[in-house]
Amino acid sequence: MTTTAAQERIRRLEKLPFVAAGAPDATLLGGFWGGVRDVITHRSLLDLLIRRELKARYKDSSLGFVWSFIRPLTMLLIYYVAIGQFLGAARNVPQYAIFVYSGLTIWGLYNEIVAGSTMSILANAGLIKKVYVPRELFPLASIGSALFNFGIQMIVLLGAILVTGQFPLSWNLLYALAAVVMVVTYGVALALLLSAFNVYLRDIQYLVEVALLIFFWASPIVYSWTQVQTVAKNHAWVADVYLLNPMSNAILAFQKGMWEAGSKINVLKGADGKNHAVPPVDWPAHLEFRLLVLFVIGLALVYVAQRVFARLQGNFAQEI
Repeated sequence: MTTTAAQERIRRLEKLPFVAAGAPDATLLGGFWGGVRDVITHRSLLDLLIRRELKARYKDSSLGFVWSFIRPLTMLLIYYVAIGQFLGAARNVPQYAIFVYSGLTIWGLYNEIVAGSTMSILANAGLIKKVYVPRELFPLASIGSALFNFGIQMIVLLGAILVTGQFPLSWNLLYALAAVVMVVTYGVALALLLSAFNVYLRDIQYLVEVALLIFFWASPIVYSWTQVQTVAKNHAWVADVYLLNPMSNAILAFQKGMWEAGSKINVLKGADGKNHAVPPVDWPAHLEFRLLVLFVIGLALVYVAQRVFARLQGNFAQEI
């Protein structure tokens, strides 16, 4: 290229409007799909970030990924003994170990997505200050890591179901799939929002810890939906408010898919030593419709979260 041609090209470039790297598109859908395209374009980097996060989690650990099995099994043992045996919950909930572990497995996915992604931007401050990459990759990497650990816990859960002879070979398995999709959808929305807000307000990470603790006990994980119905027998609005929590619906759907004993009549030994029949769980009415509505709401939240994230990411480097 000659000097004159190069100078002419520079003059043309100088007349173009300035566009900051990663600046959000102002159009209704253009910015959202632009963000999606950026993530897809950098999918190899996303894969590297997920691998790095998984390796860093158990770095210098002798057992490594074995801890992914030990932690959920320890939680199962604690809740099974403390609540199932000492408090007697297992006397009214058939296959209580499978019931509890089903809830812990799907909750663990949600908990890890939200807790891990909240700190994802701050944890990668060094990289963010040095080079521009789509900032969405960092919370998405936390989600990928959480899905990997969820896969390991699912292996344990399926193994336990096979050992007890309770494998649910029915269409109810679709409920479990729908639950995972819904958890990931809401997880993506919260990951983008919380990771961005936490850059500007560091108290967010502590609020998330408290909120997750509250929502754990506000979800049917260590107690059954039947017990919730018993408490709400004279106050129908209590059950309605309870089901406003998307995670309650996701956990119930996952249990309906994986916990076969909850869908049939069982005979259990009570505190008096006598056998008594336990009817199948009366799952919430129109659970399929609830899941569909919540999924659509979740998709809308993902869009809103991405647009908010795009607006806030411009000052990440300065804030951290």
